[in-house]
Amino acid sequence: MKRDDLYFMREAIREGRKALESGDVPIGAVVVLDGRIIGRGHNQVELLKDPTAHAEMIAITAATATIGEKWLRDATLYVTVEPCAMCAGAAVLARLKRVVYGVQEIKTGAHSSLFNLLNDPRLNHQIEVTPGVARDECAALMMEFFQNLREQNKNT
Repeated sequence: MKRDDLYFMREAIREGRKALESGDVPIGAVVVLDGRIIGRGHNQVELLKDPTAHAEMIAITAATATIGEKWLRDATLYVTVEPCAMCAGAAVLARLKRVVYGVQEIKTGAHSSLFNLLNDPRLNHQIEVTPGVARDECAALMMEFFQNLREQNKNT
């Protein structure tokens, strides 16, 4: 873990809270370059009715727009949950230097849970990965979402 990882992960958690408030799965992400956040995102799948509106995709798009480049070679993506195959693929295609995430996603995770797209030597780019940063805080956010969902389903 690097010096600022906890700080930036907490910024990703703030983004995840936005998703929670709008009824989406509470995943948040920020892209950091030279110690500065250049892209933010939170899940908006339900809000936009778009299966590609994941936190990572939105943050990567915002980051490339901020710097006016398609490559994020020296940037780090902080995300509360292990990226899925789509988001891991986008991270590889964006040439991110690092991905830092909070909790594993055993059903769809594409770093260590189900696949390892971020470090697959068959791809043209591999990414340094730091898992488990603010794991408990990220897990609590997900548990809150699913607890709320169970309560809603019980009441309907």
